[in-house]
Amino acid sequence: MASVDSARTVAIDITDGVAVVSLDRPHRLNAVVPTLVDDLIARLDEIAAREDVRAVVLAGNGRAFCAGHDLKESTPAGDSRGRIERIQHVTRRLRALPQPVIAAAHGYAIGAGAEFALSCDLVVAAEDAVFAFPEAGLGLSVTGGASRLLPLLVGPVRAKELLLLGERIGAQRAMEMGLVNRVVATDELRGTAVDMARELAGKPSYAVTLVKRAVDAGIDASLEAALELEVTHALLTENTAHVAASAGRFRERGTEGT
Repeated sequence: MASVDSARTVAIDITDGVAVVSLDRPHRLNAVVPTLVDDLIARLDEIAAREDVRAVVLAGNGRAFCAGHDLKESTPAGDSRGRIERIQHVTRRLRALPQPVIAAAHGYAIGAGAEFALSCDLVVAAEDAVFAFPEAGLGLSVTGGASRLLPLLVGPVRAKELLLLGERIGAQRAMEMGLVNRVVATDELRGTAVDMARELAGKPSYAVTLVKRAVDAGIDASLEAALELEVTHALLTENTAHVAASAGRFRERGTEGT
């Protein structure tokens, strides 16, 4: 067993070939800030280089998987394109890992949180999980590859419904639509995800990697174009008056995130 203390916002535990990577801002429902993005990428980079890690679970500590971008935090000034592309690198890194990644989603998986889950190879959801893509209603744009990955999972009509209306859907509905593989009791979520990861870790690693690469090959050829278009749209939307007003309302009343 090997446990490694992480940076402030992401924890990692490695046991018997399985790395459990946990978003760790529970006081903000693991809402995304630049530090979390940097810490998550660093942990994934570490895992990619470790031959003793054969499967990965991505989870969230506290009451939620990830409640999206933290709108109570001011948008950092400076290189907007670089900041957006840094968020997108989480998608790239999850998909590029040689190890299979299982998302263990509970509570809120909203906005960026839902995009993190979609970027994993498999998704296990707790009965209390809630998924949504609220960006359009806030005057924002998706940035984590959802414009490509979501239509592949649910079809273009359903994808537009989820992205345009931004409605929250429960775990069972998410499974019926093809967003998740399994729904389990909330108190069984992490154990189920780890058991699945152990099963994958017991298979020949080269064969598992080849399956992941083969399935993703056709997807990723178009994913890069989608990610670039998302950057363009995000740059167009992030400084509008509507976004400023939405962020102001979140800061005034407090929120769980996007």
